[in-house]
Amino acid sequence: MYYLRKIAIGLVVFMCMAMVPWAVCAEEEETVSVLSSAVDTEGTVLPSSVTGGAIGMTVDAKSAILIDAESGTVLFEQNSHDRLPPASVTKVMTMLLIMEAVDRGQISLQDKVTISEKAASMGGSQMYMEPGEQHELETLMKGIAIASANDACVSAAEFHSGTVDIFVENMNKRAAELGMKDTNFVNTNGLPVANHYTSAYDIALMSKELYKHKKTQEWFNTWMTNITVGLPGKKQTELGLTNTNRMIKIYPGANGIKTGFTQEAGYCLSASATKGDLTLIAVIMGSPASNVRFAETSKMLDYGFANYDAVKLAEKGEPMGTVMIEKGSPNMVNAVTPENISILVKKGEKDGIRGDLVFDDSIYAPIAKGDQIGEIIVYKNDQEMGRYPVVAEENVEKASLLELYIRMIKSLT
Repeated sequence: MYYLRKIAIGLVVFMCMAMVPWAVCAEEEETVSVLSSAVDTEGTVLPSSVTGGAIGMTVDAKSAILIDAESGTVLFEQNSHDRLPPASVTKVMTMLLIMEAVDRGQISLQDKVTISEKAASMGGSQMYMEPGEQHELETLMKGIAIASANDACVSAAEFHSGTVDIFVENMNKRAAELGMKDTNFVNTNGLPVANHYTSAYDIALMSKELYKHKKTQEWFNTWMTNITVGLPGKKQTELGLTNTNRMIKIYPGANGIKTGFTQEAGYCLSASATKGDLTLIAVIMGSPASNVRFAETSKMLDYGFANYDAVKLAEKGEPMGTVMIEKGSPNMVNAVTPENISILVKKGEKDGIRGDLVFDDSIYAPIAKGDQIGEIIVYKNDQEMGRYPVVAEENVEKASLLELYIRMIKSLT
C-alpha cells in the first residue's frame, strides 16, 4: 500500500447528472524537507539543486551529476554544463527515439530491419552484421543496450527515419524539446567526429526519459546473451554479447544505463540504481580509467542513497477513483495518474507526507483519454509541496438524447 492509500481515495465522485567469440568491447570507438515537485521537465530545466549536503565531495572526472530519476532533482553536480564528447552514451538518445516511436505505434520491436551497406561498414563495437541480413528491431536494441553496437545504431536509425541524417535531425529536435541546451548530435553512436557534444546535465535529462521505458531495463540488466548473425544460406555465427556496464554486477540495485569510451571522450557512464522506492541516475564524463569511472559513480550513488529517500504515492496508470461525467456515455470514468508520483525527501523524513485527491467540480462530456479531471495535492504536514494531474483513463462521448431520457426515467422510479 502506498502512502496515498492512507487517505480516502477509494471514493466515487458523483456530480449532477449523470549471442562463439564474445563481441568486441562495446566501448571501442565509440531548505524544505520535500525536495521534489510536480515539474514537467520537457522543455525546462531540472528541478532546483540541493547539493548543499554534498559540499566537499568531488569526482575524478571532467564533469558529473546525480539526480533523482522521478523528479529530476539535482543532488550533486560538478561542471555539469561543460560541453564534452559523450562517446557511446550518445546511444541513450538513439534508444529514446526508437522507444518513443514504438510507444506511438509508428514501429514495432518485432519489425524486421534489413542491414544496409552503411550500417555494416561501422567500426568499433558492433554485431558484425552483413549487408542484406535481417533482424528484428528488438535484436538491434539489445545489441545497442548490451554491447553498444554501432552497426545496430545505424540500422535502427535508418529504419526509424529513412536516413541517418534525418534521424540525427530528430535527435537534436528531441534534445531541444527536453531542454538539452548544451548538446549537438552529429551521429547516432558517438564515434569521434567534430562538433558532437553534450553535457552531464543533458545526459541526465535524456537518461531520465529513457528510464521511463521499462522494456529497456530488461536489456540493460542482461549480462550476457547470444544472437545469430550472418546471411541465411551462408556462414552464420552465434555471437556472444557481453554487457559493458559492470555496475549491474558490482553495485547492488544497479539497473542501467549506458557506458561510453573514446580516446577523446575518456570513460563515460550514465548509471541508474534503485533501492526501495528511490531511483537515482548518476552521470560521469571524462573519467581517466574504466575502474575509476565505476568507482566514482558508485560514490555518487552511495551519497544519494545515504542522504535521500522517496515516498511513492502512485504508479503510472494507477486508478485513483471513479468520476461521474455529466451527459457522458459512459457516464463514469476511471481517474488515473499519467506518471509515477514519487516524492523525494531527506533520509528519515518520510512521515508527514500525504496526498489529497481533488476532482474538478463539474466535468462535462465529451472528454478524451488523458484529459485532466483532477489532481493530487501533496503536503508535508500542512505545507503544500506540489500538485500532480489525474487524468481520464478512456474517452467519454456525449450521451444521446435517448440515453439521457432513459437515465432521467430511471432516476424517477
